[in-house]
Amino acid sequence: MKNKKVIVTGGMGFIGSHLTEKLLEDNEVTVIDNESTGKIENIKHLLDHKNLNVIKGSIVDLNLTEIFKEKDYVFHLAAIPSVPRSVKDPFSSNNSNVTGTLNVLIAAKEAGIKKTIFSSSSSVYGDTPTLPKREDMPTNPMSPYAITKVTGEMYCKVFQDLYGLPTVSLRYFNVFGSKQDPNSQYAAVIPKFITAILNDESPVIYGDGEQSRDFTFVKNVVDANILSCESDMTGIFNIACGRRITINQLVDYINEITRKEIKPIHSDPRSGDIKHSLADISRAGNFGYSPKSNFKHELSEVVKWLGKN
Repeated sequence: MKNKKVIVTGGMGFIGSHLTEKLLEDNEVTVIDNESTGKIENIKHLLDHKNLNVIKGSIVDLNLTEIFKEKDYVFHLAAIPSVPRSVKDPFSSNNSNVTGTLNVLIAAKEAGIKKTIFSSSSSVYGDTPTLPKREDMPTNPMSPYAITKVTGEMYCKVFQDLYGLPTVSLRYFNVFGSKQDPNSQYAAVIPKFITAILNDESPVIYGDGEQSRDFTFVKNVVDANILSCESDMTGIFNIACGRRITINQLVDYINEITRKEIKPIHSDPRSGDIKHSLADISRAGNFGYSPKSNFKHELSEVVKWLGKN
């Protein structure tokens, strides 16, 4: 993608900041973020870039139509991203993730945006036993967060069918990489476990640790956003690597990389969590998505980054 004017909502967040950095290589980028979960530090090294415009504010409150005018594409990543947080506070998740998404789609329609890429989640599948998960399977959301993502996908489809706004919904599976906050109460498992083991503390596993995840490196998610935007394809796509790692294996790998032997502590399973996650990613292959993945190598990169930060 070159010489385009693009919007990244949630562009200071973990995934959004990586996408912003990549897009800035050849495009004008406007980031919208209210810093509720994103941080200005994530794009600090980009702030002097002549093609970057940063707007601090919420997608629920801003006049998005004005901001979107004369822009080409919208990458919509702004959200409150945590399952446990949504269980504790469903209203805030709904406001940000549903009302916010509706605002983005209305503004995209009114401003004549060429395509909107919506960041969805594998959580929409719930705990259906069928593996791998395919996009044509029925959704079974088990948390308020998952409900907000299903709703966002449905709004995307309706805005395409009713108003002719091309949309893509990308269902991310357990994304990890640098810039993920390990200190949040709702931190993702990989940065949380790495930080614990680096500090010689036992990571807490909820359940027996045999639950498995299709962990996806953030670079693959960035590629998927750009490839899906450039293609003529619309609809829903799984974004993952198509392989499973158990939580027990994850602890073993981190110990191996850090040369430690820290034993985990097991606790009761968490409500809203699913047992197994594995994606069929063949549909995304139609727009050129072909993830190159070496999980241990990617994990080493994150260990290195967290060690420095």
